[in-house]
Amino acid sequence: PGDTSVLAGLYGPAEAKVSKELPDRAALEVLLRPKVGLPGVLERSREQLLRQTCEAVVLGVLHPRTAISLVLQVLSDAGSLLSCCLNAACMALLDAGLPLSALFCGVTCALQPDGTILLDPTARQEQEARAILTFAIASSERKVLMATTKGSCSVEEMQQCLAAAQRAATTIFQFYRDSVRRRYSK
Repeated sequence: PGDTSVLAGLYGPAEAKVSKELPDRAALEVLLRPKVGLPGVLERSREQLLRQTCEAVVLGVLHPRTAISLVLQVLSDAGSLLSCCLNAACMALLDAGLPLSALFCGVTCALQPDGTILLDPTARQEQEARAILTFAIASSERKVLMATTKGSCSVEEMQQCLAAAQRAATTIFQFYRDSVRRRYSK
């Protein structure tokens, strides 16, 4: 989204180390690398959100006792970074051909002080916002896989942001379809 870009690499399913091996499903590891420096607490928190979202859709039971590593490298951050990471993760899973129960996408909403909702906010808009809400929406029935907020908002405002995110998800899923069609029509 916008000027934010993330490079995603997916490795696996491959043989898992004994310490990380799960007998009934694939072990999914997500690594988020910042543009500069070492990963900190914020990156670890986002890694956990990304891993839980991916685990909800990856059919890991088809690859027991294996490991899947998803590495996300931030190239530029101009706002809406978590939703960009979610979209990059989904495209990496899709491109690698891993079996998924559904696709997912990330949508970030910024709730402005006057109550208006901005989709895909820039870094400046995020700083000025009263609340930032990021949702991971599944392609099947537009279910919410993950939601995170920063700031405060009412339940009604959160529901309005969710409805806007679900409408925006339609555009993102169409982008996925177009991208896959272009890639495999050659």
